[in-house]
Amino acid sequence: MTVYFIGAGPGAADLITVRGARTLAACGVCLYAGSLVPRELLAECPADARLVDTAQLDIDRITAELVAAHRAGHDVARLHSGDPSVFSAVNEQMRRLDEAGVPYEVIPGVPAFAAAAAALGRELTVPTVGQTVILTRVAQQATAMPEGEDLATLGRSGALIVLHLAARYADRVVEELLPHYGADCPAAVVALASRPDEVILRGTLGSIAEQVKAAGVIRTAVIMVGRTLGAEQFHDSHLYSPARDRHTC
Repeated sequence: MTVYFIGAGPGAADLITVRGARTLAACGVCLYAGSLVPRELLAECPADARLVDTAQLDIDRITAELVAAHRAGHDVARLHSGDPSVFSAVNEQMRRLDEAGVPYEVIPGVPAFAAAAAALGRELTVPTVGQTVILTRVAQQATAMPEGEDLATLGRSGALIVLHLAARYADRVVEELLPHYGADCPAAVVALASRPDEVILRGTLGSIAEQVKAAGVIRTAVIMVGRTLGAEQFHDSHLYSPARDRHTC
């Protein structure tokens, strides 16, 4: 039996991958974060599946559920919002499953930043404007940032920065990025991306924190700051250029 870490996507139930939905439909046990995963997704589970909301469980209790289900002969779906590759806390779960000798597989999902970019109608990489995207967060009391990954340091690159888990700290984000990006740099916040109650805020680095406060956005949001968000005048990509020699590799 196998534990499947499944990316549930950013919120809309139909943004789970086909592979994710098929796997979910074949698992006798499903663990999910009730505060983040849409309830509609649970309809994909077998009618007799055991459903476990992990919102109030610590890592040891979650691991115990996964190991017990595996040993009872069940495939287990572990639903994570977004994509398991970033800010999902799957590493510590996989480490414990390795210690217990329980096999697992990761099925990717649509990450929140991709859904946010879609909501904004923007490509995050624009030729001659910006070709780098930094995914990060801000330091909190619970988990410190590694040395050299603070916003003041990352901001020196001038690259598009996407911040997860940072809506509560919009003022701090602005303060640390202003010296590098300037108050006129385009900025946006997308909360509850892809959901019916999605919130989209567009502005500049100088105005976005006040918009966040006014909208009451405090969680389930990404903050984006960078020149590519407002790029209008730029060269077309070489990929589809009429001048490109398509007979060479």
